[in-house]
Amino acid sequence: MLTEQTERIRKQIQLVSIDDLVPQDHLLRIIDKAIDWSFIYDLVRDKYSSDNGRPSIDPVVLIKIPFIQYLYGIKSMRQTIKEIDVNIAYRWFLGLELGEKVPHFTTFGKNYKRRFEGTDLFEQIFQHILEECYKFKLVDSTEVFVDATHVKARANNKKMQRRIAKEEALFYAEMLRKDINADREAHGKKPLKDKDDDHHSGGGSNDKFEDFTDDIPLDGKTIKCSTTDPESGWFRKGEHKHVFAYGIETACDKNGWILGFTVNPGNEHDSRTFKGLYDKLQNIGMKRCVADAGYKTPAIAKLLLDDGVDPLFPYKRPMTKDGFFKKYEYVYDEYNDCYICPNNQVLKYCTTNREGYREYKSCGSTCESCPYLSQCTASKNHVKLVTRHVWEDYMETCEDIRQTTGMKEVYSHRKETIERIFGTAKENHGFRYTQMYGKARMTMKVALTYAAMNLKKLAKIKEEWGLQPT
Repeated sequence: MLTEQTERIRKQIQLVSIDDLVPQDHLLRIIDKAIDWSFIYDLVRDKYSSDNGRPSIDPVVLIKIPFIQYLYGIKSMRQTIKEIDVNIAYRWFLGLELGEKVPHFTTFGKNYKRRFEGTDLFEQIFQHILEECYKFKLVDSTEVFVDATHVKARANNKKMQRRIAKEEALFYAEMLRKDINADREAHGKKPLKDKDDDHHSGGGSNDKFEDFTDDIPLDGKTIKCSTTDPESGWFRKGEHKHVFAYGIETACDKNGWILGFTVNPGNEHDSRTFKGLYDKLQNIGMKRCVADAGYKTPAIAKLLLDDGVDPLFPYKRPMTKDGFFKKYEYVYDEYNDCYICPNNQVLKYCTTNREGYREYKSCGSTCESCPYLSQCTASKNHVKLVTRHVWEDYMETCEDIRQTTGMKEVYSHRKETIERIFGTAKENHGFRYTQMYGKARMTMKVALTYAAMNLKKLAKIKEEWGLQPT
């Protein structure tokens, strides 16, 4: 018998609890049970007046709204509010009645501008949830994986202007300068003058610190700057489309728990921004740092090894032109401080330059008649130049660590940890691009996204294993 009851069901009036309408195994129910959200009141109490003004929206509700957005990867706050309006589980999570009006989509933005802008509230929320993970002994911070990914900024690629690039001080600049001068003095050379002194005395243009990326040129050069979001950076890498973006440098443990992050313009190289992330990882008991070839620099190797952390970097092929001898074919004689070429000729120390590299040069008259000259150098004066960084010993220690038994397997875990985090964030949590302007709002987005990912993982583990804090 044909039954037609759609209209009849729609017009029924039922007495029902909103709690009965949300399945017991719903993700938001599991997440809400995994943490006591009242900690937010303590974080925002000083941002509200205690004795005057109109009653505010509950701060927990205010924070949970963008939390829903990033947890489910909803594109915008406007769309998030539309989803909350019709989704019973979202209403239950926020504590809204079935007929209660949902806050306007501009509400969170206005509160951010008036109360939360310029604070580290969202980083505190991320840190609090991470501490909850520590309580259950789920995090193993002895082995940390580090990498960076890029998030497309909300900036039109055609709305840009060029500006003079400022040379930013490297985190190791002062330490490197002291070690360069000490090395020069040990070889009987005069200390290098400061750049300003050298500039006034007509110093050459080669007296510059090494620049690790073409995107941040040195004095006198220009870079592309967005007029829409000036704090983003022009990102280009391989065959990727050139866009304005932010670089999100992230650290996680071997179990995939996110331990920290920093937000930087998309045109800054990972090796330059590493120090900011590393400073956030102090006192967590890190014993080994696993990173890709972009972090394989003498400065980072020295920073980690001096702090008792073992760096694990991958093999990086020599950047020598085809048909020429590789650098490792020139043997360094530590006792005599010289290099021996494949034809058993000596390359003697010449100087230590501003980039921190010792220069070893061959004798041009001797090399002129060498049978291997075409494989050695193409210089007009037939002089071969080999460089060695003053911190090269640290790089050699990194190579010894890389070749230790079991390290290849440890490095291979990057795809299961940090790379999986980036993939999950982009695929499920709206991390491919941002609808917000500025580094501060981008930091908020990253903090809440990573907090949501950690909490989602914690909630599922607690539900499955019935864990209790220790």
